[in-house]
Amino acid sequence: MLTYNDSLLDHYRPLTLSNILAAILALLLIGWGIYRAINNAKTAANNLAKAQQFLRDNATREGVYSTDSGLQYLVLTRGDSQHRPMADSRVTVHYHGTLSDGTVFDSSIQRGEPISFTLNQVIKGWTEGLQLMSPGDKYRLFIPPQLAYGRRSMGAIAANSALIFDVELLSYE
Repeated sequence: MLTYNDSLLDHYRPLTLSNILAAILALLLIGWGIYRAINNAKTAANNLAKAQQFLRDNATREGVYSTDSGLQYLVLTRGDSQHRPMADSRVTVHYHGTLSDGTVFDSSIQRGEPISFTLNQVIKGWTEGLQLMSPGDKYRLFIPPQLAYGRRSMGAIAANSALIFDVELLSYE
C-alpha cells in the first residue's frame, strides 16, 4: 500500500529475463489452448455429420429398428426369457464396442470376462437398449452421439462419435 511518502518508483520491479519468459510461456499456453478448442470444435462438428450420415444409412438396413430417442438396434440372438431389466437393475453383460469405422475401443469379450453394473450408471444408449433385452438376447446397438458421450471425448472415442456395441445380456437382478 502506498503512503504519501512512497512513490511508485519505490515499488517498481524491473523486468527480468525470467519474468519475460514466464509471460511468453503463459501467452503460448493460452494460444495453444485456444487453438485446441477451435480444432476440437471442428473435429466434433465433422464427427457429428459423419455419425448422422452413418445412422441415416444404417436405419435403412434390413432388421434395424429405431427408437424415438434415435437408438438403433439389430436383434442378433433371442433368449428364452420375456423378462427385461429396469433402469435401476444390475446387469451382467458381455460386449464388444466399436466406432462406426470398425475401430475397437473396448471389449469384455477380448478381456474374457463379462462386466456387471447398474443400468442407470452408464450412457443413455446402454440404459435404453438393455431394457429392450431379455437374458440370453444378443443385440447390436447403434448409439447416436447424444445417447453416448456427446461433445466429450473419452479415450479413443472422439467427440460426437456414433458407437456400435454387440451386447449379450447374461443376467440381471
